[in-house]
Amino acid sequence: MSILHSTTDLHMEDRLIQLYGDELFECWRSRRTVAPLLEREPHITLEDAYRIQSRYVERRVEAGETIVGKKIGVTSKPVQDFLGVFQPDFGQLTSDMVYAEGEDIDLDALIQPKAEAELAFVLKHDLVGPGITATDVIRATDYVAPCFEIVDSRITDWKIRIQDTVADNASCGVFVFGKSKGDPRKLDLTLAGMVLDKNGELYSTGAGAAVQGSPVNAVVWLANTLGELGLPFRAGEVILSGSQSSLVPVKDGDELVCTVGGLGQCRVRFSGRAAV
Repeated sequence: MSILHSTTDLHMEDRLIQLYGDELFECWRSRRTVAPLLEREPHITLEDAYRIQSRYVERRVEAGETIVGKKIGVTSKPVQDFLGVFQPDFGQLTSDMVYAEGEDIDLDALIQPKAEAELAFVLKHDLVGPGITATDVIRATDYVAPCFEIVDSRITDWKIRIQDTVADNASCGVFVFGKSKGDPRKLDLTLAGMVLDKNGELYSTGAGAAVQGSPVNAVVWLANTLGELGLPFRAGEVILSGSQSSLVPVKDGDELVCTVGGLGQCRVRFSGRAAV
């Protein structure tokens, strides 16, 4: 079943889609949270949630940002079980979310951030689904890099179900690329181990296989899902393929380093104070 095909013919009214999309945009801008949408709208569908996401992202673009890529979330089985879904979700990355390695992540701009270590794919060719295979993804990829995604939620206390996080742009916060770049044709992205250190101590370990069996599979899923919607990946776009680490709470002065076997490191430091 397509991610946007609901099991009911009932759809949220356009005025409510706009209302909740605008609400999430204002929460992002003012660094505050709101009650879960599912508590207020018990019949909200996944399709409704993606329409709300589109409105929220539209407001950010109207404010001067540009779309630079996509992120894939809910890729691990434990998270899917928790949210009651059996497929990932996606959000849209915008220009103001991008940090370069070496820049401190400004917690003053975030609400209740948590860090995830993962692999980023950068495309050299358009990738237009449906019908995309793992081979197509590898061929279209310019390089992969270790990265940190700093997820953030506009939903109070991270009390989310799948509809809440989808509407909230898959809980996008900001992200940072490592300077190490690798050729996916020369790396085993499924077996490559990832080690995450926090403030000089081991925090967690993982591997690409934790992400849909391989980060490449997650990108295949998204390319085909977007293709069904008439949304291609464009050359130069970034795809965050899904977390290979547990969520890491962060505060002022924390430093994280993720190391991917055969690829290299990404290092990030945090300063300031988040809203929550």
